[in-house]
Amino acid sequence: MNDAVLVAVDNGVMTVTLNRPKAKNAVNLDVAKGIAAAMDQLDSDPAIRVAIITGAGGTFCAGMDLKAFVSGELPVIKGRGFAGLCEKRPRKPLIAAVEGYALAGGFEIALSCDLIVAAENSQFGIPEAKRGLAAAAGGLMRLPRQTPLRVAMELALTGDFMDAQRALNLGLVNQCVPAGEVLGAAKAMAAKIVANAPLSIESSKQVIYESADWQDGEMFGKQAEIVDPIFSSKDAIEGARAFAEKRAPQWQGK
Repeated sequence: MNDAVLVAVDNGVMTVTLNRPKAKNAVNLDVAKGIAAAMDQLDSDPAIRVAIITGAGGTFCAGMDLKAFVSGELPVIKGRGFAGLCEKRPRKPLIAAVEGYALAGGFEIALSCDLIVAAENSQFGIPEAKRGLAAAAGGLMRLPRQTPLRVAMELALTGDFMDAQRALNLGLVNQCVPAGEVLGAAKAMAAKIVANAPLSIESSKQVIYESADWQDGEMFGKQAEIVDPIFSSKDAIEGARAFAEKRAPQWQGK
């Protein structure tokens, strides 16, 4: 890890903080390396169940560090893409806790997450066209899958920003909370996920994403390949016993 990205783990929840507040947490190569290392740790450590990604200083992320870009630096990690995340999601759930600006690459980081909690002062946008660029870190592909097509087209072609309330109304974000409360709300959501069975969570995430490309005649067969092992797992038996015994289950991830 490096000072550009801070990582803390508590009760199964990893918090990844982009820590370049003077640069509005713009993504340079150090940030990309830090995020990639955190995602590797998330997926490799069974004690970590969920991760939250957020920004220091009241801003989520203003996008790619253009000064570094002009000097020839690209914040891309092989196999993971921009910011060490945008081309390869972790297997485990990832929550974006957004306060202030989530613009350009910063918005694309949020779009790469599974859930988004936004502060009321949040602003989202892909203004790359204003700088002669394009939202090539997933924004042009993920946004029309997560919002209506014409909304995605509007944001891409005008470069205008979207406020948190509009994002909530469109279903782009899961929760909208007062400024200063976004990380607490994200941690509360993460705690609900941690309370559930690890195999169930990871398999459910996998099916939701992969099934977008499945045809009607194959979808149940493909789903079975992923979820059938859950039904013969130790955790499935533990969940049923805990329900019958009216107690909290003790998950093993097996």
